[in-house]
Amino acid sequence: MKTPTTIEPTGHITLVLRDAYRFAVDFGTPGAAALLTDVKPPLGTGANPDSEQLLVAAVANCLSSSLLFSLRKFRNEAVPMRTTADATLSRNAQGRLRVAGIEVAIRLGVAAATLRQLDRALAQFEDFCVVTQSVRAAIPVEVRVFDDSGALLTT
Repeated sequence: MKTPTTIEPTGHITLVLRDAYRFAVDFGTPGAAALLTDVKPPLGTGANPDSEQLLVAAVANCLSSSLLFSLRKFRNEAVPMRTTADATLSRNAQGRLRVAGIEVAIRLGVAAATLRQLDRALAQFEDFCVVTQSVRAAIPVEVRVFDDSGALLTT
C-alpha cells in the first residue's frame, strides 16, 4: 500500500473557549468572522452548531462544490443547487455515540435535459470531494442528486 503524501497544508484553525462548551473557531481567513460552536444540552446550550453538524456540513459543502466543479468542466455555468444533509447517530459497543451514517441530497435548480454531459459529471464528482472520500473510510455516506422536477439522477 502506498503511503499518502502531504501536498499542501489545509490551513491553521484556532479554537478559543468562550464559556461553558462554546468555542470561537477562527479559520485564519482574513476578514472572516469566527464561527461559534456549542454542544447540545445537557452540557451546552445547543445555541450554535456542534461537532457532528460541522462534520455533516463539511461533507455536504464538499460534495456540492465538487458537483458544481464537475458541471462547470462541461460548460454548465449557471446551475443553482440546494443541498440538505442528515447524520444518523448510534451507540458503539461501549455505549458511546458515534456518527453511523450521513445522507446528502443535492437538488439542481434546472432540468436534467438542459445540462451538458450530465452523466459524465455525475459519474465523477464524488471522486473530486476530498472530505467525503476521507470520511467514507470510517462512515458510510449516501449521496443522491435530483433535478428541479425531483427526478433522481444518481443511484
